[in-house]
Amino acid sequence: MIDLADIQTAAQRIAGHVVRTPTVPSPGLSALLGVPVTAKLELLQRTGSFKARGATAKLLSLSGAERAAGVVAVSGGNHGIALAVMAAALDVKATVVMPRTAPPRSLALAEAAGASVRLTDGMDSAFQLVTRLRDEGLTLVHPFDDPVVIAGQGTVGLELAEDAGELTDVVVSVGGGGLVAGVAAALRALRPGVRVWGVETAGAEAMSAALKAGGPLPVPLSSLVTTLSAPSVSQLTYDHVSALVEEVLVVPDREAVRGCLEFAEHAKVWAEPAAGCLLPAARQVRERAGAGARIGLVVCGGNTTPGELVGWAGSFGLL
Repeated sequence: MIDLADIQTAAQRIAGHVVRTPTVPSPGLSALLGVPVTAKLELLQRTGSFKARGATAKLLSLSGAERAAGVVAVSGGNHGIALAVMAAALDVKATVVMPRTAPPRSLALAEAAGASVRLTDGMDSAFQLVTRLRDEGLTLVHPFDDPVVIAGQGTVGLELAEDAGELTDVVVSVGGGGLVAGVAAALRALRPGVRVWGVETAGAEAMSAALKAGGPLPVPLSSLVTTLSAPSVSQLTYDHVSALVEEVLVVPDREAVRGCLEFAEHAKVWAEPAAGCLLPAARQVRERAGAGARIGLVVCGGNTTPGELVGWAGSFGLL
């Protein structure tokens, strides 16, 4: 389990390499949900998501030999972009393994940053390939099964605790669980009264399935939200979430896409579905917490194109 000291060390390490993103009250979302809402705008982070934090923390922790070997990562999109861009900035050769279902923009951005991009038929095979490449000598930068990466993501929670006003509940998206684990560790240390809620989309339920089963297990993936589609969580992230997170809520893809439209309309924020799912989950949190709720939302990323969002919204009859 990581602690506050680990997160503070990560914050010192990555300072100057990543953005201290805005933490702002949202009048529009407050009116929409009927309670005060504060948004942590990680979509304004370098590479368009929080993933730059953990990738940078890990890259800066590597030995000279590990850097020279080159790094490899598996990603549904954002982790791959982050590793490619930050590795290039630090003069480290990167290989990124992605499923063919990953957003074309993500593939293009990773390639444009100079990474070698390898495609597989799905996330399961992507994780298998990255394991093989690690065994062949590349240095693995895992998207969530690494305490250094989790501590890097936890700097989001550190900043939220320092910059937000009074909060009762914080809602965080869950893929493999690195972000919610780090945020929960920071908030438990600095704001112990705040409840942290995770949110997944239906068809990408690795953490909620693990919590029901009592530990990590493989799950079938069918969600359109590839950036949340981990084939399983790790024991490390499971341990953090089971100890520190109130509950992991599951929302349909349709509501995640609706959430993107609501972010655009009410908060003037361009969110991807991995962040759009926060709003339907926040409605559930508000109903449970009541009128006294003061909700924080970690808006994790904005790496989606207008064409993708319009396509999803049209397919769900939301336009």
